[in-house]
Parts: sequence; C-alpha cells; structure tokens
Amino acid sequence: MALKKRQRLILVKFAIVVTLTVLAVAAMISFRDYVNHTEAKRAMGQLSQIVQQYRNNHGRVPPESYVEKIRQQLHGHVRMGNLQYRARWIDLDSTDDEILAYSRRNYNSPIVRDGVIVLRLDGHVEYMNKKQFDEILAAQQGPDEIQFQQK
Repeated sequence: MALKKRQRLILVKFAIVVTLTVLAVAAMISFRDYVNHTEAKRAMGQLSQIVQQYRNNHGRVPPESYVEKIRQQLHGHVRMGNLQYRARWIDLDSTDDEILAYSRRNYNSPIVRDGVIVLRLDGHVEYMNKKQFDEILAAQQGPDEIQFQQK
C-alpha cells in the first residue's frame, strides 16, 4: 500500500514538472515572437525616419537600391524579414496613406498574431492583420504592379 502512495506521489510530481515545462516553453516562444515583432516594427520605424529625411532633401522617395543598402544598417533589420518596397509604384497622385513598404510576419504565438508591418508614405508605421492589409493593398495596386508581382 505504501508503494502505491509513493508511486502516485511520484506520478503527480512528474505531471507537475511536465506541465510547468510545457508552460515555460510556450512562454519562451511567445516572448521570442514578441521580441521579434517589436524589433521588426522598430526597424521599420528607423526606415521610416530615413525615408522621410530623404524625401525632405530630394522631394521624392528613395529608390529601392538606396533602401536595400541602408536596410542592412538598421538595428533589428533581420527580424523585418522580406521587405517589399513599393517606391516604383508611388507617383505624384499618391496619398499620404499609401503603403510604401511592408513585411509579412508569421508567428507561432498566441500573444503575437500573424500580420504585416506597414510603412505608409507619410512615415506612419503600423502592424495590421493580413486580411485588412490585403484589402488596402489591393485597392492601391494598379494593373502593372499586380502583373509585375505575378512574375
């Protein structure tokens, strides 16, 4: 009888340790995704400042080659992922809320949702869900840009 009680106690302790380990791993994954999200958004904010300074000095948005060169110097640029820069589609008729650059982000976290980090032409940086982003981008894209992306 004493052995069964001892075995049950060991099983209960084992279950507690396993549960705490699973919770700790989940928390670490969520924290990692939160840090990645924050760093990516911060890097996009730095890019925003550089783009706005370039616009003030030159009267237009910088070319993609310029952005690619300075991107490597941004703190947290690796966490931005695949940056899509839309300068070639920005013209004089573009409004300040036009999407200038974006990066799609996927996370494995219940805390940080999948979405897109967006840089607007006016310098505003935001994180939005994929559906909302896709709707806004589709409304802003012309046929040439859509055809270019399909290649």
